[in-house]
Amino acid sequence: MRRSFSLLTSKLYAPTLREVPSDAEITSHRLMLRAGMIRKAAGGVYTYLPLAWRTIRKIEQIIREEMDAAGGQELCMPIMQPAEIWQESGRWSVFGSEMFRLKDCHGREFCLGPTHEEMITTLVRDEVRSYKQLPLLLYQIQNKYRDEIRPRFGLMRSREFIMKDLYSFDKDEAGADLSYKKMYDAYTNVFTRCGLKFRPVEADSGAIGGNHTHEFTVLAAAGESEIACCTSCDYAANVEKAELLPIDTPEEEPLPLKKAATPACKTIELVAEFLHAPLERTIKAVAFQDENDALVLAFVRGDHEVNDVKLQNTVGATELRMAAEAAIEAAGGVAGFMSPIGIKKGTKIVVDSTVMNMKNAIAGANEVDVHYTGVNPVRDFTNVIVRDIRLMTADDPCPHCGAPVKITRGIEAGQVFKLGTKYSEALGATFLDENGKEKALFMGCYGIGVGRTMAAAIEQHNDEHGIIWPRSIAPYEVVIVPVNAKTPEQMTLAEKIYKELRSAGIDVILDDRKDRAGVKFKDADLIGYPLRITVGPKALEEGKIELKVRRSGESVDCTQEEYLKKVQEILKEL
Repeated sequence: MRRSFSLLTSKLYAPTLREVPSDAEITSHRLMLRAGMIRKAAGGVYTYLPLAWRTIRKIEQIIREEMDAAGGQELCMPIMQPAEIWQESGRWSVFGSEMFRLKDCHGREFCLGPTHEEMITTLVRDEVRSYKQLPLLLYQIQNKYRDEIRPRFGLMRSREFIMKDLYSFDKDEAGADLSYKKMYDAYTNVFTRCGLKFRPVEADSGAIGGNHTHEFTVLAAAGESEIACCTSCDYAANVEKAELLPIDTPEEEPLPLKKAATPACKTIELVAEFLHAPLERTIKAVAFQDENDALVLAFVRGDHEVNDVKLQNTVGATELRMAAEAAIEAAGGVAGFMSPIGIKKGTKIVVDSTVMNMKNAIAGANEVDVHYTGVNPVRDFTNVIVRDIRLMTADDPCPHCGAPVKITRGIEAGQVFKLGTKYSEALGATFLDENGKEKALFMGCYGIGVGRTMAAAIEQHNDEHGIIWPRSIAPYEVVIVPVNAKTPEQMTLAEKIYKELRSAGIDVILDDRKDRAGVKFKDADLIGYPLRITVGPKALEEGKIELKVRRSGESVDCTQEEYLKKVQEILKEL
């Protein structure tokens, strides 16, 4: 029998709110605050109240069961990590401003772990010596810390958050591929069991590194990620990662390069309007500076947008920010009127592949209020890097089958990475193979945001009344509501049902408060219990108990003799 967790609502610490908090921007944040599930301690730092913590524990239990079934072993590593191991891997100076750094009383440097690749690699380095000890899958469920410049959206982007991270160690690439497949399948099971609609999508590896990665993206309108899904094949990718083919343009006789006055036309839209040209005939410039203040100029077609992630990877930058006008001018450019023509040598200039196919286009002349016409990039652009650096649009075909793609939004709840030997080589984590030869360990990294998974479930499952929990992660599966708790007969029957459900292993809570029935019904809908049992006058006069399914709103009356079987049937379907 499954363990039953039970409580009376009069004893539950869940201070609900009737008003929507002003600083809550998305549905999950608003509903968790209103339902008495979380409270803000500081920007990006939250206390999980009992209802939220029950859901967190249920998600963690699903994760543990799937990680264990895949061969994972749970451990717990320190949150506070010594700077030395990060310096050894080379990430101490390049991780960025998101890392919380501190010193102890002896002046030694530490960080609050934003991730644990260095810690786990040095742990295994000191213990694993032979291929006979491999493969090895180690995981933890632990707090992580990232100093978000602008924490927002409640648990979606916070400074302190709970993550499951598993690390795989294998003797070769074939073994690493097998570990990756195990985790890919385990993640599919985790999110399926959590009752979520999701897509595994190809993604960028970011600061973690590695050469292959998938994000497990929960489909939701409030998602911070845009994903491109093929309408025909199974291709799906984050738009930051999506492969794009260059767009060809019709052949034209090349026109000479000429200057045209474009007074006060600092945006590409104004330029196109002024010169009576379609936007797709223009070339747009976006200027950045990297972590070393070096100027990076990016050029895309006027109706396209620069993909910051692809651009960052192209130039090998840790971070990019919008460039200062002084930096642009120092390179020979003029903000609002830029092209690669006339920019000083040595400047990093990256031109999108589609731009290089353009004929007789319009681009800046690096003079105030002046643009070039007749621009033919193959002829006119020199000393440039040509790459795919634009964001995918709904007009782009699937790179695998050519069918149309659909752009939708989603929430990254988990990600799996193939790391290869990036960390093992940097940190000297080696083993002896079957021939006694020393080799670097092949690694993988696999993370799930536990709090983000909870928030994503709410974003996907809610209505105008509140949360609609999937049964598997609901804080309680069933709530019993006596219509009038002041009526002894109703309370006696409600308590009898409560005990019977507990004995049957059902996770149940009894709303024994003496509030009006309407108040209790509203709270039940707000909190989102999957099934509500109402004990009212009908139960005493006709022996009928009402069962109401939160998701569908469907109600059914049962006799006291048959209700338990019906409850079990309903829960099985949820």
